Amino acid sequence: MPRKIRELIQALEQAGFVNRGGKGSHRKFVHPKVGKPIVISGQTGDDVQSYQEKAVKAAIEESIKK
Repeated sequence: MPRKIRELIQALEQAGFVNRGGKGSHRKFVHPKVGKPIVISGQTGDDVQSYQEKAVKAAIEESIKK
């Protein structure tokens, strides 16, 4: 069973990312150690797309390394 958008948001917030809002179902998360913001689209109950999973994983790893 694929993860849900709410689980990605929770993982980002636990890693220290802050939700800066967005338009519609888009949310922009920023972290002081990560250069590019991460944009998550979709309702909280939607299934995660593979590109979203990869982007979140890479951003969390980048925030830990620096």
